[in-house]
Amino acid sequence: MRKAFVFGKYMPFHKGHEAMIRFALTKCDFLSVLICVSDQETMPAVLRKSWLDETFRQEQRVEILTYHYDEKILPSTSVTSASVSEVWAAAFKELFADYSILVTSEPYGELVAGFMGIQHIPFDPERKRFPVSATMVRNNLDLAWPYLPDSVKATMMRKVVILGTESTGKTTLTGRLARYFNAVAVMEAGRNIVEDSNDFSMDDLYTIATAHARNIQAADAPLIIVDTDIHITISYGEYAFGQTMQVEENTFAINKADLYLYLDNDVPFVQDGTRMNEAARNELDLSHRNVLEKYGVNYELISGDWEERFEQAVALINRLVNFRSQGANFSSVTHS
Repeated sequence: MRKAFVFGKYMPFHKGHEAMIRFALTKCDFLSVLICVSDQETMPAVLRKSWLDETFRQEQRVEILTYHYDEKILPSTSVTSASVSEVWAAAFKELFADYSILVTSEPYGELVAGFMGIQHIPFDPERKRFPVSATMVRNNLDLAWPYLPDSVKATMMRKVVILGTESTGKTTLTGRLARYFNAVAVMEAGRNIVEDSNDFSMDDLYTIATAHARNIQAADAPLIIVDTDIHITISYGEYAFGQTMQVEENTFAINKADLYLYLDNDVPFVQDGTRMNEAARNELDLSHRNVLEKYGVNYELISGDWEERFEQAVALINRLVNFRSQGANFSSVTHS
C-alpha cells in the first residue's frame, strides 16, 4: 500500500488546500492529513479539524489528524530552512514511519522529504490553479471568499437580521448597511408575495417563510444583512389569526443569526397605502417582541432618528465582525 501525507496549519482551510489533498489522493492508496497546532495559537484544533472532516467525510481513504507541538522544540518559520526541515522531518518520521510520499506546495517539502528518505511530489507550487493562501484569507476575507470550502464559510459567515414592526425603516436600513459593509442584503420575501399588509392568509405566511429561507440560503458572503426573519412571520400569524405556524427546525436553522437588531417604533408612522394603520402597527410591534421572547431570541434595540439608528447598527456590526477575527486568531503562521 502506498501511503502519503500532507501537513499544514489550515488557518483557515481553503480550496487550495483541498485541491492539494485531492491531488495527493491520486498518488497513493491512503492519505493522512496532519493539522499542526502550535502551543502559541488559540484557534481551536477542533475547529480546523471540523473543516476537513466535513469536506472529506465521503472519502474513506483520508484520515484527518491533529498534532500539537511546542514551538521551543519545533520552530515555526515561513522561511525555507534545511535545519528547520530536518527537525520537522524527524518528527514526521516518528508519525509516518511506513509512509513513502509527501505532497506539498512549498519549497521546504523537498527538504523534509529528503531528510525522511521518501518521495516529494509538489502540487501547484506557484499557486496558478488556486491563487489563494491562508494569509490572503486573513488579510482580505471578501477577496478570498470564493476560495473557501463550504465547511469554512459556514463558520466564518456572519448573519445580521433587522427586525421590527411596519414603518420603522427595516428595508432602508438593510440596504444602507449592506452598502456600507460591502455585504449581501437579503430583502423581505413578503413584499413580493403579499401586496397589502391588511390582506393576507396563513397560506401566504407559509409561502413567505419558504421563500425567505430559500433567499437566505442562497446568499453567499462573509457578511449577510437580512430584512426580517421567520419569527416576524410567525408573529403575523399570531397577531392576525391567533394561530402559531408549524415551522420545521431546518427553517429556524437557516434563519438563525449572529446578531438581531430590533428597530423601535419611536419614529413617525408613514402610510404608503399597503401598511396597517398606526394603531395596528403598534399592536404588531408588541406581538413581535412577545414572539421573540417566547422563542428566546436576544436582540439589540435600535432607536432614535434615522441617522442614529444607522450609527448604532454600524457599531454593533463592527463589534460582531471584529470579534470574529479576534476569535479566529488570524496571526502569522508557518505552514499556511
